[in-house]
Amino acid sequence: MSIELHDVDVKSFLSVIDTCEGDIFLVTDEGDRLNLKSKLCQLIGLTKLIEGGKITNAHIECQKPDDESKLFRFNMFGENK
Repeated sequence: MSIELHDVDVKSFLSVIDTCEGDIFLVTDEGDRLNLKSKLCQLIGLTKLIEGGKITNAHIECQKPDDESKLFRFNMFGENK
């Protein structure tokens, strides 16, 4: 399962990523898969997608179901739990 993110606050999003236990992948429209647990991949991947300080559109895949639930709640409700 994957999560589509729209208009996400980047700083809050990265804070949630840091609490995830498994790998989190950003999948681009071109098919690139960047592991967002890596700070270097965060820089490369998010730089391409940021407009005006917000992620405009992204496809996220999670290794662990608990991380997927956490990111889904964040995407829907802005919860960082």
